[in-house]
Amino acid sequence: MENGYFVGWGTLALINAGLAQGKNRSGLNWFLLSLLLGPVATLFLVLSSKLDAE
Repeated sequence: MENGYFVGWGTLALINAGLAQGKNRSGLNWFLLSLLLGPVATLFLVLSSKLDAE
């Protein structure tokens, strides 16, 4: 069961890297940040587009 946790965390990091590249941000930096922060990094990434639009 513990391996599933690591696979999910890594998948989330890859998704965040793709989202970041779509927003013209560094995919590698966001991948590494996501490995450390996980869902919190996703929240920052999603909210960053709304903050940039203002």
